[in-house]
Amino acid sequence: MTKWDKPEETMKLGDNAGWKLDRHIPVALVVTIALQTGAALTWSGAAAERLTALELRSGRTDEVVERTARLEEQSQAMRASLARIEEKLDRAVARR
Repeated sequence: MTKWDKPEETMKLGDNAGWKLDRHIPVALVVTIALQTGAALTWSGAAAERLTALELRSGRTDEVVERTARLEEQSQAMRASLARIEEKLDRAVARR
C-alpha cells in the first residue's frame, strides 16, 4: 500500500502529486519540438515583415491623400478664377 491509498492521510506541501519527470526523452519528441519552434519563428518573422510592408504602404497612402487634398484646393481656386475670367469676358462682349 502506498501513502495515497489511505484516505485519512492528507497531502503535505512538497509531496509529489503523482507527476514524474523522466530522464529518458525520445529523440522524436526533441525533433518535433525543435521543428515546431522553427516553424513558429519563421511564421512570426513573416508576420513582422508583412506588418512592416503594410506600414510603409500606409505611409505612402497618407502622402497620396495629402496630395489629393492639395490638388482639390488648387482646382477649386482655378474654377473660381475661370469663373471671374468668363464674367469679365461676358461684360466685355456685352459692351460692344
